[in-house]
Amino acid sequence: MPAARVSSGFATTAHHGLAAHEVVLLLETDPHRGLSGGEAAERLERFGPNVLPPAAGAGLLLRVLRQFHHPLIYVLLVAGAITAALREFADSAVIFGVVLINAAVGFIQESKAEVALAGLREIVHTDAKVVRDGRERTVPSDDLVPGDLVLLEAGDKVPADVRLLREVELRVDESALTGESAPVSKSENVLPDSTPVADRCNMAYSGTLVTAGHAAGVVVATGSETEVGEIHRLVGAAETLATPLTEKLARFSKILTVGILGLAAATFAVGLLRRQDAVETFTAAIALAVGAIPEGLPAAVTITLAIGVARMARRRAVVRRLPAVETLGSTTVICTDKTGTLTENQMTVQLIWTVDAMVEVTGSGYSPVGELCTADGAPVFVDADAALRWSLLAAACCNDAALTHEGGRWDVVGDPTEGALLVVAVKAGLDPPQLVASLPRVAALPFSSERRYMATQHRQDDGYVLLAKGAVERILELCDSQMGADGALRPLDRDAVLAAADRLALRGLRVLATAVRAVDERVEFDDEEAPGSLAFTGLHAMLDPPRAAVTPAVAACHTAGIAVKMITGDHAGTAAAIATQVGLLSGRDEPGSLLTGADLAALDAGELPEAVAGATVFARVSPEQKLRLVQALQSKGDVVAMTGDGVNDAPALRQASIGVAMGRSGTEVAKDAADIVLTDDDFATIEAAVEEGRGVFDNLTKFIAWTLPTNIGEGLVILAAIAFGSALPILPTQILWINMTTAVALGLMLAFEPKEAGIMTRPPRKPGEPLLTHGLLARVLLVSTLLVASAWWLFEWERANGAALPEARTAALNLFVVVETFYLFSCRSLTHSAWRIGVLSNRWIVVGVTAQVIGQLAITYLPAMNAAFATAPISAVTWLRIFVVGAAVSGVVAVDKLVRRARSGGRRSTLDTGTFGH
Repeated sequence: MPAARVSSGFATTAHHGLAAHEVVLLLETDPHRGLSGGEAAERLERFGPNVLPPAAGAGLLLRVLRQFHHPLIYVLLVAGAITAALREFADSAVIFGVVLINAAVGFIQESKAEVALAGLREIVHTDAKVVRDGRERTVPSDDLVPGDLVLLEAGDKVPADVRLLREVELRVDESALTGESAPVSKSENVLPDSTPVADRCNMAYSGTLVTAGHAAGVVVATGSETEVGEIHRLVGAAETLATPLTEKLARFSKILTVGILGLAAATFAVGLLRRQDAVETFTAAIALAVGAIPEGLPAAVTITLAIGVARMARRRAVVRRLPAVETLGSTTVICTDKTGTLTENQMTVQLIWTVDAMVEVTGSGYSPVGELCTADGAPVFVDADAALRWSLLAAACCNDAALTHEGGRWDVVGDPTEGALLVVAVKAGLDPPQLVASLPRVAALPFSSERRYMATQHRQDDGYVLLAKGAVERILELCDSQMGADGALRPLDRDAVLAAADRLALRGLRVLATAVRAVDERVEFDDEEAPGSLAFTGLHAMLDPPRAAVTPAVAACHTAGIAVKMITGDHAGTAAAIATQVGLLSGRDEPGSLLTGADLAALDAGELPEAVAGATVFARVSPEQKLRLVQALQSKGDVVAMTGDGVNDAPALRQASIGVAMGRSGTEVAKDAADIVLTDDDFATIEAAVEEGRGVFDNLTKFIAWTLPTNIGEGLVILAAIAFGSALPILPTQILWINMTTAVALGLMLAFEPKEAGIMTRPPRKPGEPLLTHGLLARVLLVSTLLVASAWWLFEWERANGAALPEARTAALNLFVVVETFYLFSCRSLTHSAWRIGVLSNRWIVVGVTAQVIGQLAITYLPAMNAAFATAPISAVTWLRIFVVGAAVSGVVAVDKLVRRARSGGRRSTLDTGTFGH
């Protein structure tokens, strides 16, 4: 038997389009006895175990070497080699240590995709009940083969893709695979080949959960041929994109590398042209290169991101990958799943309609906290409305679900719809256990997809009562009267009931009807003898409700210039209703704002990006289409955050610039594929995480704006000395002292800088914008020029006034550090003065400055330090000159800020909008 004959899903055969007997013939099996043991073993050998294959990845050595493939790492390796050549082994060890730490972090974080694929492989592991040789037995799901006859019942995880042959009231929770919020009723009916996965009611898919009924079916696909296998392939194929930060740092590092090498070469060439000693000139060029390299930048990036991780954790967002911290701050589009992300993933009755009243129900989810009230908020008393009371009794008693409370969390055992009906009865003051005792059930007609209703018979004090609930049209067929609030029965107004049901359905609500009839003696009923002559009591309208904090969070994202798009596998009507409630859609939305999977399938590759950009809600989409949507947005240059909780979300989570999974309700597959996990499953936490991400990028930019003037200034001082044929104002070892100590004691303190006001009122940074904008680069060059001029002036002043060379160099060294310290306070805000944001609002700055002061006093006055760094004590007058220069540079920067704010008309332009100086 060729492999193609047993392939399914995305392979050659659409088994949902074949009749059951055709599938049995195709797979050469028996619909009652199953496969023989020998045939099953032979097929297992041929097709392999029912597991997902491990991903093929790079070897260990290649993964290690890949961590060093970065321009900034090359620069640091050269710096380490140079310092080693200068016999500054301690400094060389520090630089190489930074390189190794960064490589280790990257190596660990790179395993994200492999973990995600491992999670997908685990989801299909279970035990399966099969019939082989005509006998029922339990086997590991790994041993299933195409053609196996599988038995399913409530509580089972479906072990493979199965074409149903026989089923009785089978309902399957497919939310993790398709996004469908309610369990799906199954049947054996043949379907068109083009039927999407979410609507294939004659199939049960690997990894989904049976919630009710039982069935027998034949395995049509195992392992990588299943729908979960297709998702596994999509996750493995999804490209891991560079984050905005890593892209910007890569470009910045390339430019920095070229600039440093060019400046060093120019220095060496100038020295040779001036006929200076070649060895001394080469040493000076090395000193320039060492000075221009920002050795502290990798450490600053890592530590700043780590602090961002800690801050996000306090706001219930767990970061699995460091660069994800900053990526959220760059987000331009958030693509969010509906079920379990925007909504509670808990069906909730919101309205009850009777012929005399419309009752609103407060509260959401399975927590029985809420009340029944009128539209104006007045409480509704159940005992005063007979129709309402009997409707609630039918909802609670004609019901097989159970309400549980464990670990402080309310949940439902059984069908979510029945759970919602049970919860509303408790909110109304009914006690389900007491109802069971007072109205014991004596007969039941279970719900089925063909029958479309459930009926139960209960004993009461004066006889029996029939209760029914189900689809509105079907219940009305069983009714000949309707009950009013006074309990009196009137002729059924079918049109009025259907009109009310239609109005509720237009609001995206799922509507069920209830009915009742009192009888003197037990009534026998079955499929052929349905209980007729019932009295209609009411309509229960329910919805998986939005989370309470979602609407303001969506509004905050819009204020921050971030587009929010809903992508769900659920029906278009339900998706539109939720989108309207949370503020994604309004009654004035243009055509094209809601697209379905069928709409997307009809678009060619060229039309897709524009259509996706113009739409807000995408309903009934497949996992592959979710992936295409994310890719389409990325093709337009957007930084895309994707949220989700199901297996079907994993490929898109992996592909997105930033994947965000739900921690409570999310599957392990979704969590493993994501960069960030929300421990409270609250969409509002994403907004908080975006705010933290923007703060992280601000602080990184502040560090770079602070450190570059020193690096450039140190290099230019060396170049000036060579050009003028003068002694070096500062030595390579002294440059390393400045770079390493100030980066740790001063620069890293900017990582603790609190977020500036209004950070969430500005638009996202443009994805293609460089790390240093024109205005920010102009400020860096301004400070560099002031630093070079003042250091050169002070060095020559000291020499001209009789100071020895070590003293003059010590003065220049301290000038660099003091100017850096003054400039540090200015860099705490790149738009406002240090006084406006509060000099002491960052206590770590004070700690760092104190540590740096102690270090400068030590290198200036301790004999051992003098010997190691070729320094010498300097006078108080020299210190005075140094502090005057530092204050002057700080004043010039303050004036520059003031001028730029005046040019922008006082708007928050500059760095705060990501367009500094534009």
